[in-house]
Amino acid sequence: MKSFKPIAAARSKRTGSSLAFAIALAAGGVLGVTALEAPAFAQKKKDKKAEAPKSNYSKGFIEAYKPLEDLSKAPAKDLAAISAGFPAMVAAVETEDDRFAAGNFIYSIGREASNRALQRQGVDMMLQSGKVPAANTGQYNFLAGQLAYQDEDWATARTRMMAAVEAGYVDNGPEAIVAETYFSEQNATGGLTYLANAINKRVASGQPVDESWIKRGIAIAYNNDLAADAGNFANLYVKYYPSVNSWGDAIAIQRNYANYDNQELLDLLRLADRTNSLRNERDFVDYIDAADARRLPGEVSRVVEAGISAGKLKASDVFVAEARSTAKGRLSADQADLPALVSDARKAGATALTATAAGDAFLSYGRAAEAEEMYTIALTKSGVDTQRVLNRLGIAQADQGKYAEAKATFAKIEGSRKQIAKLWTLYADQKSAAATPAS
Repeated sequence: MKSFKPIAAARSKRTGSSLAFAIALAAGGVLGVTALEAPAFAQKKKDKKAEAPKSNYSKGFIEAYKPLEDLSKAPAKDLAAISAGFPAMVAAVETEDDRFAAGNFIYSIGREASNRALQRQGVDMMLQSGKVPAANTGQYNFLAGQLAYQDEDWATARTRMMAAVEAGYVDNGPEAIVAETYFSEQNATGGLTYLANAINKRVASGQPVDESWIKRGIAIAYNNDLAADAGNFANLYVKYYPSVNSWGDAIAIQRNYANYDNQELLDLLRLADRTNSLRNERDFVDYIDAADARRLPGEVSRVVEAGISAGKLKASDVFVAEARSTAKGRLSADQADLPALVSDARKAGATALTATAAGDAFLSYGRAAEAEEMYTIALTKSGVDTQRVLNRLGIAQADQGKYAEAKATFAKIEGSRKQIAKLWTLYADQKSAAATPAS
C-alpha cells in the first residue's frame, strides 16, 4: 500500500511559539491500515450447514465458466490463459448467481496473479450481484475500498469505505482511510471533519479511539494552518490519551496559534506547570516573564528554582539571574503586604482592581482558598476584568479540589480565553476522575 503523504501547505511563522511536539507533525504516517487477508468468499472450504439455497446459474454461463475452472485445476496453472477467458465469461453472465460466481473466480485468480485490476473487478461484481451475505457486506466493501485506495482512486475508495462503515465494519479502521482519501485530494477540512465525527461516533458507541487517528488530525490541521481544528484535535488527545506529552502538545498549539497577552499566557503556562508539561527553556522563560518578579515574586521564585532544578534554566543566564534576584528581594515585603491587601479588598468601597490584586497574590503563593474569596469579591465590583478573574477563580477552585465548581466557572469564560478555559476544564475532569474512588 502506498504511504500517506502530508498535504503541502506553507505554515506562517509565529513569534513567541514554543513547539516541541512529541508526535510526528511531519504527518507522513499511515493511520493503522492493515492489509485484509483473503475473505471468506476466496476460501475453498465450505460450511455445509451454512450453505445458501441452490444457486441459479444460466446454461451459457456454465459453458463459459467450466473450461476456465478446469484450467485453474491443472497442476501447472496458466494464469494468463485463464485471465484471457474472463471477458467471454463475463459476457455470458445472465443471473446474479452467475455474476457472483464470476466475480469470485476473477478475484481469486487476481490474487494469485497479483493483478489488482482483476481483484477490483471481481469484488465489484460480487457486491453488484447482491449475493454477498449480509454479515460480510462490510468486509467486502472494505476490501474493495482498500484496492481502490491502492490505485489512488480516492472517490471510489471513499464510497466503498463509507459503505463498510455503514454496514458496521470497524476492523482495520475504515473511517481513517476515508479521512485519508480527503487528505490525498488536498481537502484537509473535509478529512478532518469526517475524522472528528468518526471519533465522536466511536466514543458514543463505547468503542476505543485509535491514538493515531487523533495524532493524524493534529498533524494535518497544524500543517495546514487550521487553528480551530488543531486545537480541537489537541483537546481530544489530552482527553483520551492524557500524558505529559499530550498536555505539552495541546498547550503548545494554543500558544502558537493564539496571540495571547502576558496575563492570558500566564494562566495557560500555569496549566503547563500543573500538568508537568513545562518542557523546555522557552516555556520557563515565558512563564517567568509573564508572571513578572516585581508583581508575583513568590511564583517567579518557585518557577525559577524549578527550571534550574530540571536543568532547563541556567542560573548564570542574565535573565534568570535578574529574575531570581528581583523575586528574592521582593518576597518578604510582598508577603508582609498580604494582610493589608485582604483588609482593603473586604471593605465595602473596595475596587475590582484591589480585590483582583489580592486574589492574584494569594494564587501565586498557592493559597487557593483566600484567592477564591478575593476573586469572588472582585466579580461583584464594577470595572472588573471578568474573563481574567473568572479564569483565575476557576484555577483557585481546581487547586482546592473543587472540580465541579471550577468547571462551572470555566464554562462562563468567553472571548480569547475560551480555549484556555477548555483545557483547564479537561484538567479539572481528569483530576476529578483521579480523586473519585473506583466503584
